[in-house]
Amino acid sequence: MSGDSAPERHGLVVRATNLGDVVNLINVEGLGKAYGPEPLLDGVSLGVAAGDRIGVVGRNGGGKSTLVSLLAGRIEPDSGRATRTRDLRVGYLTQRDEFPGDATVRSVVLGDRAEHDWAGDARARDILAGLLPDVSLDAPIAGMSGGERRRVALARLLVPETDLIVLDEPTNHLDIEAIAWLAGHLKDRTLIVVTHDRWFLDEVTDRTWEVADGQVHRYEGGYSAYVLAKAERARIAASTEEKRQNLLRKELAWLRRGPQARSTKPKFRVDAANALIADEPPVRDSVELVRFATARLGKTVYDVEDATVRVGDRTLFEHLTWQLGPGDRVGLVGVNGSGKTTLLRLLEGSVAPASGRVVRGKTVQLAHLSQELGELDPARRVLESVEEVKRRITIGKREFTAGQMLERFGFRGDAQWTPVGDLSGGERRRLQLLRLLMAEPNVLLLDEPTNDLDIETLTELEDLLDGWPGSLVLVSHDRYFLERVSDHVVALLGDGGLAMLPGGVGEYLDRRRRTAPEPDAVRSAEPQVAKNAWQAKKDLDRLERRIDRLGDREAELHDLMASHATDHEKLLRLDDELKAVRAEREEAEEQWLELAEGV
Repeated sequence: MSGDSAPERHGLVVRATNLGDVVNLINVEGLGKAYGPEPLLDGVSLGVAAGDRIGVVGRNGGGKSTLVSLLAGRIEPDSGRATRTRDLRVGYLTQRDEFPGDATVRSVVLGDRAEHDWAGDARARDILAGLLPDVSLDAPIAGMSGGERRRVALARLLVPETDLIVLDEPTNHLDIEAIAWLAGHLKDRTLIVVTHDRWFLDEVTDRTWEVADGQVHRYEGGYSAYVLAKAERARIAASTEEKRQNLLRKELAWLRRGPQARSTKPKFRVDAANALIADEPPVRDSVELVRFATARLGKTVYDVEDATVRVGDRTLFEHLTWQLGPGDRVGLVGVNGSGKTTLLRLLEGSVAPASGRVVRGKTVQLAHLSQELGELDPARRVLESVEEVKRRITIGKREFTAGQMLERFGFRGDAQWTPVGDLSGGERRRLQLLRLLMAEPNVLLLDEPTNDLDIETLTELEDLLDGWPGSLVLVSHDRYFLERVSDHVVALLGDGGLAMLPGGVGEYLDRRRRTAPEPDAVRSAEPQVAKNAWQAKKDLDRLERRIDRLGDREAELHDLMASHATDHEKLLRLDDELKAVRAEREEAEEQWLELAEGV
């Protein structure tokens, strides 16, 4: 919600602060805050200037939310002082979306504004069209889903004029389309954002603050630049933390070869950081993993044959035929309610088709991570809860004990002896995921596994999955994680079938934009202004990233075909995908040439 004079209510000093030639909107000096014996923030000094777009990262419980609450004037520091420009307008989005019991979308987002007033406001129209395209302004908020409530909360925040926007986990409950729209909207706003969504950080921010051990470490650039800077610092410091360095090198290799790094222009020298990955192999040996998976699973994993699935009076899938093969890593996207979770349950067997059938391989050992937290014995200790599944696990060529795996998932030292009943939601999520992996399944169905996980845990999970030989279907709104873990993407587009997307998430968003109906809330408003030069440049960058992804996938398919030269059925499937990838790349190249001529 928008804040007007919050710092005065908390007794903070309100005045302009000059640092050289920069007038900061907010400046803090010697800031300290603690909620127990150990301070979350200790002697922090920093400033926020107009035009800053700052991403805040760090481990869960490390003080990120406390920092932004202090900056926004929502809480008082224990020590130090905060100074702010007079009449600073701050919009603040908390992790919890709260509304009056009788609130409607109109009363929350537009208040008493007349129809002609907001309809004549291009920014308000754009926000309503982007966040609430299918929602009536007179709809009651009570009874809305978490995703709908989050969209309303964001619209409430963004419609009023503000000088600074503070966002605490803004992508929670949002689908990929809403996250993409939000990133585009925020590029011209002054903001501070706490999020574990690394794609969002790269799209929106131009500097990064890492909160760790009571301090705030500042880096130039978004998430990719932050990883590069940490790698350079680690090289100079010659750190002995071998495990952490290996993880950092692997993520650095992914970033420098991926689209985020190519669009990042860090202000620091990266030659030494590039040297760190000169001989770094790809993050995943797809050919070798498919070979291992085939040995564990055989040729059949799941075959969905002419299946029709209905939920109530809705038909989600009609005559669906699809195959999940050994070693396939599939990212599944689609709008909320399109049937992503239902498809996972169809594979699991808890949902039966009205017609058709699902053939499951005889050697399949399935693990399904649902969005609901499974039942865990609250009296058991964390380590006991894992060891009751298995005491040791082999991933790739390495063996890990339950305790070592818990350390990788953030349960260090005494935390392994914490009763399960005392864990937070994010900690329980980590424990649930680890218990699934300890069972050493050969097929994983993951439904929003990144919920409540911090970036450090996400990179650990990605590293574990890089060496895991099996088949995987992943549903996630976290675009970075989805593209990092899966090898190809399929989509539910509302036509009862599954569409192969050689261009990945970018292609999915393109298709959705082409078919999206005009939003109800702004149908009578003036048409939006045509794309400007900035938008054209943005589209060119997007097409370049898409072409690169398609080229990478084409090379992977050639490798896979070479390794399955004797498997006729597999070769046919790979050849079909290769043809689709080539056609998609040619289409994207034509679009790039047409657009480039007009720029």
